[in-house]
Amino acid sequence: MRFRLGLVAALGLSVVAGSWGAGPADLIKVGWVGALAGEGALWGQSELNALKMLLDQANAGGGLVVGAKTYRFSVMSYNDRGLASEADAAAKRLVGKDRVTVIIGPALSTEALAVAKVAAWNKVPMIATTATDPKVTQIGTGVNPFAFTACFNDSFQGLAAATFAYKRLGARTAAIFVKSDDGGSIGLGEYFNQNFRWLGGQTLASVSFSGDDKDFSKPLSAIKAAKPDIIFAPMYDTEAGLMGHQARDMGISAIMMGGDGWSSSNLLMMAGDTLEGGYFVSHLDVNDPAVQVFRTAYVQSYGREPELPAYLANDALLMFFDALKRSQSLDGNAIAQALESCDIQGITGHIKIDKATHNPQGLDAVIIKIKGGKMVYQERFAAPR
Repeated sequence: MRFRLGLVAALGLSVVAGSWGAGPADLIKVGWVGALAGEGALWGQSELNALKMLLDQANAGGGLVVGAKTYRFSVMSYNDRGLASEADAAAKRLVGKDRVTVIIGPALSTEALAVAKVAAWNKVPMIATTATDPKVTQIGTGVNPFAFTACFNDSFQGLAAATFAYKRLGARTAAIFVKSDDGGSIGLGEYFNQNFRWLGGQTLASVSFSGDDKDFSKPLSAIKAAKPDIIFAPMYDTEAGLMGHQARDMGISAIMMGGDGWSSSNLLMMAGDTLEGGYFVSHLDVNDPAVQVFRTAYVQSYGREPELPAYLANDALLMFFDALKRSQSLDGNAIAQALESCDIQGITGHIKIDKATHNPQGLDAVIIKIKGGKMVYQERFAAPR
């Protein structure tokens, strides 16, 4: 697709074919549902901001020509407060009342699991951003024909974390600290556990907390008694900050490591220096030259750094544009079939959808170190190709 300069700057890419048109245009409604309050609000707002920015760029460029038609875009959005029940209701409004062509997002797996079911029932494609739970794209015993992700999933993320801990950090013992009412946290913890043990490591403690807990002394006491080399804690920034302060106050000196939920601008503000020397898995290095055009455009638009889901919203939108061009249709079945053969370059890496899982194949993970009060790129963990 040949973009005008504004959208090239916003997307940072020009990989899909087509052209921009002028004059009257039909309207494509793009749906979004996510957290604008409660847990995940920072991620949700950033994801929605990115989607609006990118589609405003498209409209300002005159619209998108697909076949004989020119399209402009509007965003229909709903706040689900990070709750699956509200995500379900919002998705039903998007497909029933608003008649959207596609849903971009959500960011959290708990939301995306609910939205994916609605997408399947109503034959409207959904492209999740940072929802890494493998079940997001599954339905029954097979793949959900209308659910896709722009990110790698937790089976790969757990492998990346365990391999880095064992081979790079030399960790031989671990404790796993998960959120008991978050299926994604539990799943990522188990993927880490399986891979760490397969490599030869030993899990000395597996503990948990619930969403309302603010006092982690009981699970941390079990970890302290176990004396692991590393603590793997797949949780979000606020929770990781609480854990860091309480663990250090208790004299726990183990290296701390998290998943992509630590990829937040709030993490260091919440944790102070308590996570210094720790690591986490992410989808990209924000200082990578490949993401700077998008990053700069976002900062200019909103006056702050984009959160992780904003970058993935960019790639999810590229996937949708590519599917529109190749299907030349607004029919949900046709777009979903085109998404199954998606093979494009995104800012997080090369996105080639695996038909068996509807997740990208070969999308690398990035290991980030917390060093000197900053998030510093450590290394890339290559996905199987």
